[in-house]
Amino acid sequence: EVRLVESGGGFVQPGGSLRLSCAASGFSVSSSQMSWARQAPGKGLEWVSNIYSDGSTYYADPIRGRFAISRDNAKNTVNLQMNSLRPDDTAVYYCGIGAAPPYTYRGQGTQVTVSS
Repeated sequence: EVRLVESGGGFVQPGGSLRLSCAASGFSVSSSQMSWARQAPGKGLEWVSNIYSDGSTYYADPIRGRFAISRDNAKNTVNLQMNSLRPDDTAVYYCGIGAAPPYTYRGQGTQVTVSS
């Protein structure tokens, strides 16, 4: 059974950092395209970043230079290091299988709130 579980969200002040993790089971992240997307209040699902099976990474313009996606093959996880967080990064963050949404499989999401 394919399962994705996000963790690591929380409340942080502007300029702070968080590290999100997506634990996968039922398949191998090392051989899959994986991505992160987010949904801010009142808005649609927005692609954030993806990582291909060959290790190539891509980022949406709003977060490029501040976020970094990575993969831990031993733990079968995909991570998103988020630095220099801003209030407009506030959203529920999801990981999913595939380069971008819509996802056939995605996790339940983890809330990130950036506020002073």
